[in-house]
Amino acid sequence: KETILSTTRYAGSSETHVLPGRQHLCTGTRQPCHTYRYRHHWNYSAQRSVCTCICRICATENVSFTMEKVSFGSSGAVGYEAGPKDSPAVVVLQEWWGVNDIIKEHAHLIADAGGFRVLIPDLYKGKVGVDKEEASHLMNNLDFKAAVAELTDAVVYLRSTGSPKVGVVGFCMGGALTFAAAQHAGVDCAAPFYGIPDPAICDPAAIKVPVQAHFGELDTMKGFSDPASIQKVVDSMKAAGAPVELFMYEKSGHAFMNALTEKGRAKIKEIGQAEPPEAEPAQAFDRLIAFFKQHLTA
Repeated sequence: KETILSTTRYAGSSETHVLPGRQHLCTGTRQPCHTYRYRHHWNYSAQRSVCTCICRICATENVSFTMEKVSFGSSGAVGYEAGPKDSPAVVVLQEWWGVNDIIKEHAHLIADAGGFRVLIPDLYKGKVGVDKEEASHLMNNLDFKAAVAELTDAVVYLRSTGSPKVGVVGFCMGGALTFAAAQHAGVDCAAPFYGIPDPAICDPAAIKVPVQAHFGELDTMKGFSDPASIQKVVDSMKAAGAPVELFMYEKSGHAFMNALTEKGRAKIKEIGQAEPPEAEPAQAFDRLIAFFKQHLTA
């Protein structure tokens, strides 16, 4: 059943608001939606205020989002880019699966929510893992030091083509590489999700730029993303004076940000993880966008 909202004029501005506990039909797809996010805006032709669904899930799956294939650096590294070239940029780093639809959806969400330029470096050179065995093979064969050099080239490319500042975010394997990019790639800030780097590529305590880390309390990947391991890393960073904050999500396990999209939720089930409550990935996303706005647009 469609939820009908009363309308009130908001003079000269738009306002985003959340209606918890309600189901509605997305104004774009006319299908049931569960994200409960709307934007109030004034419709001049109708002379009334209207509420438009800006559901992250519906927008991701039904609005065209074109990413241009680009090359950068002396090695001719390849990536996928979108957004105005003069906007602050965010490098978005893949999970161990490779550059699949889920990571592109994440880039879309970040670009749309913050008005950022986004770039996904294709670290596997076009290969994508379709199952855990293949993804593990691809990750284990990745030259991580070369990948960090590629991320440095990506940052140089973004700055040289118009972006005044550059941040980085990554998930799982990309989360570990986000720490490394924070130390070595010349970014302005970094947001790693559920991934800790090997000491061979990064010493987190040596990071000088702001870091906002996001991990799940139910993550069982010992030594890579479990709560005790990331707490140890963050403690060492704080002891060294590194500017870091850690957010833990009580009812979330590994890969919980995939719950932001339909394909991502299917992947969570496929790999045997518990689907997190909707509020936790939504809160993490809001914190992420606020973090990037603070350090890339201020």
